[in-house]
Amino acid sequence: MLDERKQRILRAIVDDYISTAEPIGSRTIAKKYGLGISPATIRNEMADLETLGYIKHLHTSSGRIPSSKGYRFYVDDLLTLEQLSEDEKNLINHWYATKARSVEGIFRETSRIISQLTKNISLVLAPQLSQTAFRYLRFLPLDSSHVIAIIMTDAGFINNKVIAVPSGVTFKDFENIANVFNSYLKGRNLRDISMASIRKIRGETVNTTVFNAIINIIDEAMAQDKKNRLYLGGAGQLMEQPEFHNIDNVKRILSMLEQETLLCNILQEQRNKGLAVTIGQENKYNDIKDCSIISVTYHLDGKPVATLAVLGPTRMDYGKIISLLEFMNTNLADIFHRLHL
Repeated sequence: MLDERKQRILRAIVDDYISTAEPIGSRTIAKKYGLGISPATIRNEMADLETLGYIKHLHTSSGRIPSSKGYRFYVDDLLTLEQLSEDEKNLINHWYATKARSVEGIFRETSRIISQLTKNISLVLAPQLSQTAFRYLRFLPLDSSHVIAIIMTDAGFINNKVIAVPSGVTFKDFENIANVFNSYLKGRNLRDISMASIRKIRGETVNTTVFNAIINIIDEAMAQDKKNRLYLGGAGQLMEQPEFHNIDNVKRILSMLEQETLLCNILQEQRNKGLAVTIGQENKYNDIKDCSIISVTYHLDGKPVATLAVLGPTRMDYGKIISLLEFMNTNLADIFHRLHL
């Protein structure tokens, strides 16, 4: 454990480096952070912090920067979360309200919002629709001649479509058809639903036109669902970070971003950790040893639905990014609720 003075100096070094991307020396700390101790004392404490592995030299500079160990101590013991402003919250809510009209749209816009507000790479991993179980079919009246058919899974994914009401068919008939589908399919994995089940359902429905429309909705959803869905954003903004002005660093990161399976594996590993912060050398993949990943996983009815993550340099604003991801995670529940109902 570090004593209080070393902790205050380490906090100053990390905060300053996150803000400026420049190594910091003892004189600057003394002038800028008002710790009440002399530059000579700060210099001695910094030497101890370096010996203990919490800070390090950057090239030949007299200043110091945090190491992965230093960032870890900072995140675990010194970090103060920076709450989102009301303007930022309103911007996020307006963004969803105007641009997200489907589950896929929600995930896509979530990735876009995160990258825009963090200036880092955003990753959103959603599971295959075929890996989820049928929850219910529901019809909602749209007008006198149309209804909306909604199919939802236990992971919150839905597919919906407007259906014309055939002549002689009432809304009660639609409700009866929904009851038949729900009775046979509720709880069954979508990839395990067989044509035999579908044919059995068909024998109990009263309207072929409506039945075929429902089957088309399921078919369209499954045809688009080949693999885990990964939404990626912010690669261009990341290149503006000082750490990635080096062309070799840029090539390494861009090469990794093309490996969708690898990125999915990374997020799958994060999925069971709740809020997870993996820093620098803690990453097992060489291409991101100089990066950090912060992630949260959204759950619906106790089941993991989507993992939201930020990938960026170790010099990222941990307090702001953690607050943003937690807000987004909480906000998704309201967004899905409004979309489903």
